[in-house]
Amino acid sequence: MRVGCPREIKNHEYRVGLTPAAVREYVAHGHDVWVETKAGLGIGADDAAYAAAGAKVVATAKDILEKCDMIVKVKEPQPSEWCLLKDGQILYTYLHLAPDPEQTKGLIESGVTAVAYETVTDERGSLPLLAPMSEVAGRLSIQAGAVSLQKANGGRGILLGGVPGVAPGKVTILGGGVVGLHAARMAVGLGADVVILDRSLARLRQLDDLFAGRVHTRYSSLQALEEEVFSADLVIGAVLIPGAAAPKLVTREMLSGMKKGAVIVDVAIDQGGCFETSHATTHSDPTYEIDGVIHYCVANMPGAVPVTSAHALNNATLHHGLALADRGLGALVEDKHLRNGLNVHRGRITNKAVGEALGYQVHSSESVLAVA
Repeated sequence: MRVGCPREIKNHEYRVGLTPAAVREYVAHGHDVWVETKAGLGIGADDAAYAAAGAKVVATAKDILEKCDMIVKVKEPQPSEWCLLKDGQILYTYLHLAPDPEQTKGLIESGVTAVAYETVTDERGSLPLLAPMSEVAGRLSIQAGAVSLQKANGGRGILLGGVPGVAPGKVTILGGGVVGLHAARMAVGLGADVVILDRSLARLRQLDDLFAGRVHTRYSSLQALEEEVFSADLVIGAVLIPGAAAPKLVTREMLSGMKKGAVIVDVAIDQGGCFETSHATTHSDPTYEIDGVIHYCVANMPGAVPVTSAHALNNATLHHGLALADRGLGALVEDKHLRNGLNVHRGRITNKAVGEALGYQVHSSESVLAVA
């Protein structure tokens, strides 16, 4: 199979879908790999490194998108990319379709088979291809929040860890999953006062045991949510419903009860965000202010640390990527966990959460693959 990796074109996105090490694996499996020139510069991998790994370095993304059988990316295709995709191709990347009707329509019209990293599962019901970027984003959320809290950046002027004789800042984390866990680890490491809200008592017990009293846990009732958001200096949005739009937990009205200069970091923005006032921002212009509350809603947070995040992502995606390259659609038929990653196939939506969010008829992945 001819496998292609174009350079990412989203604002300040420096990650790459295939590292040179990953290219070597595909080549060892007998595949031709095409990589767009300069695709790996953000992680310090030049064209020579890709050529040495066995890739063909090509001049434009157009060559890759039009001529390769399988496209491996990091972020969702942009309009200039999805218009070049075609029936019979496999697209393997993050998609986050539920809050993105334009991309969804573009992929449907292209006829491509689109496999989304964020909905591939494993035998435990976890999301193994989403996890590494959730880990990175969770840790980055505290860094970004700490910087945004500085007075010169519009924040309250709070040092999260405090100093002797001065209380630390308070961090409220909405959601105790992978993002929430890693955000809490960073915040605790800085010495902040941390509380995690979640609706799974089992998960709250796990977190309580893990942090051994260094983090407070609360069941996420409406009252608890208000109390913890209103008293926080930094609020991290870390909720996830796989494939679906994120629930709006914090309303516009609730901002009036928050501290002036408090900061919101909405890690769920890829799925539409869990704050009513959230809209996607970029690394070039990451924050905005509403009702005195600073919002940080960068939709590709891990892109800020591409060396770490690109290698972590490739470690997670390589196994399934090789299966798709080796066996094509047969890999989806044979592996139910990989099949859960199928979101669009030849003009049909196959992910229930996406279909419900955008009003499309949903077809079972088994039925559409049987037709293929």
